[in-house]
Amino acid sequence: MSTADALDDENTFKILVATDIHLGYMEKDAVRGNDTFVTLDEILKLAQENEVDFILLGGDLFHENKPSRKTLHTCLELLRKYCMGDRPVQFEILSDQRVNFGFSKFPWVNYQDGNLNISIPVFSIHGNHDDPTGADALCALDILSCAGLINHFGRSTSVEKIDISPVLLQKGSTKIALYGLGSIPDERLYRMFVNKKVTMLRPKEDENSWFNLFVIHQNRSKHGNTNFIPEQFLDDFIDLVIWGHEHECKIAPTKNEQQLFYIAQPGSSVVTSLSPGEAVKKHVGLLRVKGRMMNMEKVPLCTVRQFFMEDVVLADHPDIFNPDNPKVTQVIQSFCSEKIEEMLENAERERLGNSQQPDKPLIRLRVDYSGGFEPFNVLRFSQKFVDRIANPKDVIHFFRRKEQKENTGEEVNFGKFITKPSEGTTLRVEDLVKQYFQTAEKNVQLSLLTERGMGEAVQEFVDKEEKDAIEELVKYQLEKTQRFLKERHIDALEDKIDEEVRRFRESRQNNTDEEDDEVREAMSRARALRSQTEDSTFNADDAMSVDLAEEVADDSDDSISAAATKGRGRGRGQRGGRGQNAVSRGRSQRGRGTGLETSTRSRSLKTTVSTSRNMSILDAFQSTRQQPSRNPAAKKYSEVIEVDDSDVEEDTCPTTSKTDPRWLNTSSSSSKPMSQSQIAKGVDFESDEDDDDDPFMNISSLRRNRR
Repeated sequence: MSTADALDDENTFKILVATDIHLGYMEKDAVRGNDTFVTLDEILKLAQENEVDFILLGGDLFHENKPSRKTLHTCLELLRKYCMGDRPVQFEILSDQRVNFGFSKFPWVNYQDGNLNISIPVFSIHGNHDDPTGADALCALDILSCAGLINHFGRSTSVEKIDISPVLLQKGSTKIALYGLGSIPDERLYRMFVNKKVTMLRPKEDENSWFNLFVIHQNRSKHGNTNFIPEQFLDDFIDLVIWGHEHECKIAPTKNEQQLFYIAQPGSSVVTSLSPGEAVKKHVGLLRVKGRMMNMEKVPLCTVRQFFMEDVVLADHPDIFNPDNPKVTQVIQSFCSEKIEEMLENAERERLGNSQQPDKPLIRLRVDYSGGFEPFNVLRFSQKFVDRIANPKDVIHFFRRKEQKENTGEEVNFGKFITKPSEGTTLRVEDLVKQYFQTAEKNVQLSLLTERGMGEAVQEFVDKEEKDAIEELVKYQLEKTQRFLKERHIDALEDKIDEEVRRFRESRQNNTDEEDDEVREAMSRARALRSQTEDSTFNADDAMSVDLAEEVADDSDDSISAAATKGRGRGRGQRGGRGQNAVSRGRSQRGRGTGLETSTRSRSLKTTVSTSRNMSILDAFQSTRQQPSRNPAAKKYSEVIEVDDSDVEEDTCPTTSKTDPRWLNTSSSSSKPMSQSQIAKGVDFESDEDDDDDPFMNISSLRRNRR
């Protein structure tokens, strides 16, 4: 490290790289509530001590899409503490910032704002936890960007085609083209790569003199046929990829032998799941770039809570555990207690030289009790470790492997026809919905909706709390099916209608683009309905008073009128008025009346809505009243980037149309075996076997041998 520091000069970029900080994770936990905030403080302090040029974050700065006030306040406090100051920024931006930050109200980098005093700029893409959502397509990063504390880039504005424009940086003679792509549902991005709809724009002038750095936040490991992004999809002119979303720390750059670029996976800076990948020691990276060469230094994080994990298979110890022993459960408990004590001793030894680590470690003991054993009460067992372990409730995880039957030759082995998920595979809501309807009985199969559309609507309901997502999708599909039947002039016979609906559904299943448009429109309706509901809550009391006053005037009922004028109300111009008439109170006050007429109207309204919601296709088709429907040709989508395979809506502001004429179009799907961008590319990272004093090592000879 001292040698690298000695070679730092005016031509070397120093960048602190981190991903998946997950601010606010378990913030309500009494023991682990402040872990993420302490680690962010350490990361920003490392950036300040090493005098980096800027900080690069690879997504998931926040754990929740709507972080709490405490989380936002702490984040703002730390960014202001470490990233603002008088130290001058040593690099400049050469690209058109209106293209790089066009979605922001302040389309320029924060350190060039005359009202701010930034010493360490922060560049960040969004992840799948803190992605833009809602009617306005905003995320927590937009709040920090509006406050001038970070520079949010890599945001796509279209679901049809993605043009990635780099942020061009220069320090001395070193030039960096910083590409970024925020989180997009993996299946959709996979399909766009296959259809050659993803383009990375390159500088037209001296394109071989730029160090190309790409930041992405997607699944790297395979979770399904299309639920990941293969490394081969990325362009071969890239020098280094910073891969976010994967939590296992693999920050040392590894070479992709096919595309000849390097990939660094910093991993998460906090343990969010008790899995083997999280047990790897946490690091951030100190990246140095000089010309076309780089050096990645691993910097360990000292404030991360310790995590130890072991597996125990009871069947592997027949000399200790006998299922026929009536006291075998007590023996298993004693054995597990000894294992946990050993892990606690290891944690204590490692913590002796680091006073910054929390006292209570995370301990996980996975016990395979297959072979005739029975699990014991974990909650009762963990009481003895409450004061010593940060996760006493889930310190032990019992699991049992499925026993495979022996093949006698008479029975068919159906297991070979079933694709078993690999270890670490994450089940998603839409996959569960699709699997349920594919294996369900015929009488509960979907006849109007498709499994994919229903799965994405359920995903929106679960992840984004869009309470009207499923209802709006059903209503939209019902309206579209009704229009289809009326255009075909189908006779009002139930058999014919069912047959046409089945054919219409099959045609939509085959046309994935049309189905994507339907889901986008339904999600747009749900968000618009939620926005209207939120706006109407401000005037709900006044509207109720006006309706009550009109009914009282129409009915001219003395008793109801007298009852309606009673009650207390808070006036906008006066306080505590009593005895005013209903009309004046409805205009100028917010009050409480008897609610007699209002409740009657509410009950009748609910009855009408319930009737319309339960109307079948046949009833709606036979109805003489024309159902209100939207004109599909007049659709206008607002910019929305959804999570988990929900489709993104188009933006009315064409950000990519402002592309600088200096760019040269390069398709991401065209993989060239020989590229000029591969010449003079260098890499070096921390290694115990490297005795060279020069941290920058040119590997152009490897490039020539590769060719």
